[in-house]
Amino acid sequence: MSYNIAVDGPAGAGKSTIAKAVAKRMNLIYVDTGSMYRALALFIVRQKIDLDDREKIIEKCGEADVTIRYEDGVQVVYLNGENVNAYLRTEEVGNAASVISPIPEVRRKLVELQRKLAAESDCIMDGRDIGTCVLPHAQKKIYLTASSEVRAKRRCEELRAKGEACDLKKIQADIEERDYRDMHRETSPLKQAEDAVLVDTSDMTIEEVVEKLTVLCAKE
Repeated sequence: MSYNIAVDGPAGAGKSTIAKAVAKRMNLIYVDTGSMYRALALFIVRQKIDLDDREKIIEKCGEADVTIRYEDGVQVVYLNGENVNAYLRTEEVGNAASVISPIPEVRRKLVELQRKLAAESDCIMDGRDIGTCVLPHAQKKIYLTASSEVRAKRRCEELRAKGEACDLKKIQADIEERDYRDMHRETSPLKQAEDAVLVDTSDMTIEEVVEKLTVLCAKE
């Protein structure tokens, strides 16, 4: 039986960074479910579909083939055969992903692939509803969070490091709006699983969080 760790939490809490590092420490495969939703969102953005047009989104999603491969230990997301890793972290794609991800038809398409990956390998998977919906029987569950102010500052630092301009107040407002959307959606809302351990990273370094999760998630 495979060993699965579920990591959930709001946007910008550091889930991907932390989960990748823990995967390396524990020799697990890292599955970034957010990237799968972002790949579908990228497809919708490229098709110039109105994000309010739910029926059109559902119809077009059928044309998008999202797959994950591991190349030299790195997760590569393919959209219709194209490696799209470089296009997944823009604000536009992130916001579009938050709009399309609550749509049941979109979720069903991707959850099936996520469960298959988890059944086939020892992995750590991060997202919004991994412990509550995708992998309810995961051996370990973590709910990773941080204040919206801290998350906005971290995002700004990321953008500045890439040489991009950033508006801290706008990014914080976007994060808070995304939190509200994720927590209040009808299908699989963002919430802490009853058996998940809460870890607030607001005042912790990446190294401290990785160390804490490595201890919490050690196989018993």
